[in-house]
Amino acid sequence: MPPSSHVEDRLRQGGLRVTAPRRAVLEFLSASREHPTAEEVGRAVNRRAPRASRASVYNVLRSLKSAGLVRELVAGGAVARYDANLSSHDHFVCRACGAVADLPASGPPPVLAPDAFPGARVEEASVTFHGTCPFCVSASIPRPGGAPRE
Repeated sequence: MPPSSHVEDRLRQGGLRVTAPRRAVLEFLSASREHPTAEEVGRAVNRRAPRASRASVYNVLRSLKSAGLVRELVAGGAVARYDANLSSHDHFVCRACGAVADLPASGPPPVLAPDAFPGARVEEASVTFHGTCPFCVSASIPRPGGAPRE
């Protein structure tokens, strides 16, 4: 987990006041590689400091996103997940279990035709791969005799 002073510096650099809920949420997200949902963030934060209401967690996530300190991932209409890893990388989403994993960036962002979005300025591009993770693949491979693994 990153030291609190590092998290506090990041909050200040993002133009945000340092508050206990903001610090707790950003510390949790910075230490997590799981791409948690807002509900999962709330449960984790409240295990350590049970004073962040559900609305507070959602407000903190919204402010962190607006400040550019976390990314919000919405893959295939699923619930939003949050990522504090701001380095250039792509994602893999398992269609079976919903797990989200970081992948190294697959290359430069896709090139858009000049007239694809007249007047727009593309500020960020990412690639999300969808499929079945290794755990779910191995769980669905039939054993001898035809029964799937459990």
